[in-house]
Amino acid sequence: MKRFKHGHLLKLLFIFFSFSPVDPLVGQMEENTVIYLVRHAEKVDDSNDAALSSKGRERAELLAGILIDAEITHIHSTDFQRTRDTVEPLASLLELEIELYDPQHLETLSESLMRTPGVHLVSGHSNTTPELVRLLGGHSFPIQDHEYDRLYLVVRSTEKTEVSILIHYGTTP
Repeated sequence: MKRFKHGHLLKLLFIFFSFSPVDPLVGQMEENTVIYLVRHAEKVDDSNDAALSSKGRERAELLAGILIDAEITHIHSTDFQRTRDTVEPLASLLELEIELYDPQHLETLSESLMRTPGVHLVSGHSNTTPELVRLLGGHSFPIQDHEYDRLYLVVRSTEKTEVSILIHYGTTP
């Protein structure tokens, strides 16, 4: 199997999904919602509101580098230091506010994401990220405690999920 560098693969995917399909009955462009979902990067310890470790900060910077050209319009995070800090480098580069969401209300978030056109990045947790992917109609897999390298991509039309992709970025021990 040929391996692509994550930056090249994401750029190819971005170019592919930038072109919205034309509805032949109406002759108008259909607007897709693109949603990237990640678990927070590596944390310093197992405390409730742990900060990112140095490796986690490196992964957050890597994520920003990968998604800098993805035309992100919305960034969402739970209200934990590790999830906010995972998306903060990209939010800072793009001058976007991080919109907080309650991980106890994933159905509400999924409905909001499906109603809001644009390109979203959602930072969550090992238990919430796969569940949110599932609620959005994508294919998800459990995230183990030691896995921080998953980047899900879900592309939705107004009616259904068109594409669901899992990409591994960076390295996991």
